[in-house]
Amino acid sequence: MSAAGLIFSNIHDGAIRELTGNRTMASVPFGCRYRLIDFALSNMVNSGITKVGIVTHNNYQSLFDHIGNGKDWDLARRSGGLKILPPFIASFSSPIPDKLYTTRLEALMGVMSFLKNCKEDNIVLSDCDAVCNVDLSRAFAQHRETDADVTVVTADFEFGKYEFNANIVRVASDEEGRITGFTKIRPKSGTECLSTNILLVKRTYLIGLVENAAAKGQTDFYLDALLPNIGCDKLFVYHHRKYYAVIGSLEGYYACNMELLDPKVNGELFRVPNFPIYTKVRNSAPTKYTGSAEVKNSLVADGCVVEGRVENSVLFRGVRVGRGSVIRNSIVLQDTVIGANVTLNCVITDKSVWIHDGRMLSGHETLPFFIAKGTSV
Repeated sequence: MSAAGLIFSNIHDGAIRELTGNRTMASVPFGCRYRLIDFALSNMVNSGITKVGIVTHNNYQSLFDHIGNGKDWDLARRSGGLKILPPFIASFSSPIPDKLYTTRLEALMGVMSFLKNCKEDNIVLSDCDAVCNVDLSRAFAQHRETDADVTVVTADFEFGKYEFNANIVRVASDEEGRITGFTKIRPKSGTECLSTNILLVKRTYLIGLVENAAAKGQTDFYLDALLPNIGCDKLFVYHHRKYYAVIGSLEGYYACNMELLDPKVNGELFRVPNFPIYTKVRNSAPTKYTGSAEVKNSLVADGCVVEGRVENSVLFRGVRVGRGSVIRNSIVLQDTVIGANVTLNCVITDKSVWIHDGRMLSGHETLPFFIAKGTSV
C-alpha cells in the first residue's frame, strides 16, 4: 500500500513549556540520545514509508539540526525523502487570514499543496508527543482489508501517574473495530483507550475532509471534522497493545524517561526485531568511568565522564559527573557539568547546565526540580 507521512512538530509544545521554550516538541531530548520525533520517523520508515513531510511552526532550529537531510533515517532521497513544510498558511487557506495555525486541522489547511501533490494513496498523520514503537504494516493490512477511510491507532493508557496540560482524545469503538465516538478528556485516574494521534487516512478523503472543514470555519480535527462522519464513513481503530506513553507535562516527561529503566519497557521500545528506533548518529568517544565511579540501574550515553555515583538516572551525551557526587532519580541532558560532591535527586537539567561543587538539589517524582538550559547553579 502506497503512503506518505505527515508529522506535526509543534502541536503539543504547550504541554511542557519548560523544555519547548527554545525547541519544538519534536526535538525534545529523550532516553539518552533520542529526540521525540525519532519515534514518529522510525515508525514510518520501518513500515516502508519513504516520503515524509514535517510541518513546522516556530523554534525549529534544533529540529533542523537534528534531522538534517534525513540520511540517518534513510530519507535523503532524490525522489520522495524528507520534506520540511514551513507554516505558510495564507488568507486562502486559513479560517483567520494571516494567522499561523494553532490546531491540527489548521495545520492541514496550510499544507494542502503537499497533500495534493502526493501520488500516494494514503497519508499517515503523526504527532510527536507519543512514545511507542508501532508496526504500521499491520495497521496498513487492516486498513486495506476494511477499506477504511480512516484508521486511528489507539492504545490503552493508565492515568493517575501525572497531570496533563492538554486534553486527550478518547476513542470508543464497537466489537468490529468501527469507531463510535471521540471525546476530549483529562482524567485523573483509570485506564482509557486513547488515540495515539497516529492516523492512516485515504489521501483523497483527507483532502475532502480538510476542504470541507475550511469552508465551514472548523478548527478541531476530531470533533469538527471526523465526529460528524461516524456512521456514514468507514472509520476504524487499530489497537497497539505494547508500550505506549504520552508526554503531557514535565512530570510526564520525567516519568516516561524513568520507565525506560524497566527492561520490559526498554525492550518494547528499543529491542524490537526489524523495528529499530533511528536517531542522528554522532561520533562521540565512549563514556569514561574512573576508579571512583559507581553506576546502578541507569542509562548513560556516550561521551560522558563519570567519577561519582549514578543511580536510577538517565544521562545524555557529554555529561560530566564529578568525584564524590551522587546523582539519583534524575535526568541530565547533554553537556551538563556536575561538579564535585554534588547531590541531585529527582532533578531534570536542560542542556549545558553547570552545577558547582557542593550543591544539593532535590525535587520529587511528582514534582521534579527543573534547571533551564545554560543555567549556572
